[in-house]
Amino acid sequence: MNDTAPIYAVIDGTWPAARFLARGPWTLRRGRGGGSRVSAATLDGPPWKADIDFAELEMRGFGQEPLFMIREGQEGIDEALAERGYGLRDAVTIYACPVARLCDVPLPRVTVFPIWEPLAIMREIWAQGGIGPERLAIMDRVKGTKTGLMSRYNEKPGGAAFVAIHRGTAMVHALEILPHQRQQGLGRWMMRAAAMWAAQQGAQTLSVMCTTCNNGANALYASLGMDVVGHYHYRYIPSEADQQ
Repeated sequence: MNDTAPIYAVIDGTWPAARFLARGPWTLRRGRGGGSRVSAATLDGPPWKADIDFAELEMRGFGQEPLFMIREGQEGIDEALAERGYGLRDAVTIYACPVARLCDVPLPRVTVFPIWEPLAIMREIWAQGGIGPERLAIMDRVKGTKTGLMSRYNEKPGGAAFVAIHRGTAMVHALEILPHQRQQGLGRWMMRAAAMWAAQQGAQTLSVMCTTCNNGANALYASLGMDVVGHYHYRYIPSEADQQ
């Protein structure tokens, strides 16, 4: 997957903004409180047409602070935003692999199972990880094939995740393991379960992303043989507290 454009389409298709607005070379997103990924503007046209003032005005017009997602090869706009005083936040690494790569080991019985709509306990697990109603609304508005994953360990709830498919690629979102159930291998089993579910739905690729500083998650995905297929980060206007 040398061309990174498809993986960003997967992100938008499996974790969609409340509204996408095409404005010149920009794609603007209305997030409705769902976090940076569904609220950031992206430059999807020629960089020489990138009117930052215009994008800022548009975002403020629908009640959001200016926020930009910077992808590979966009050093020019990244530097322009930095010169305006924008700070850097949340560098992210994107992983992907063929689903077959994670379907070679059978799942232990009743360790992970797919279910949609989410159970109350899944919502509780997500809430403990900071995934509240606004992000659950993102899951609800996904149009394509999707599921939740519920894991168990020692006959107790272990974790929850969300998986959706866009154009043959499944992407895992909101993977949360309860603190007392960590270090038991549940994250590994949940990723394998996601791949098996994706294969049953006809998907060819499994993908996931995490912040580059999340050493545990990055080590997990690398250990599963997943390949790095993209990076991005955000540029935001620092608050007074950030500057102190």
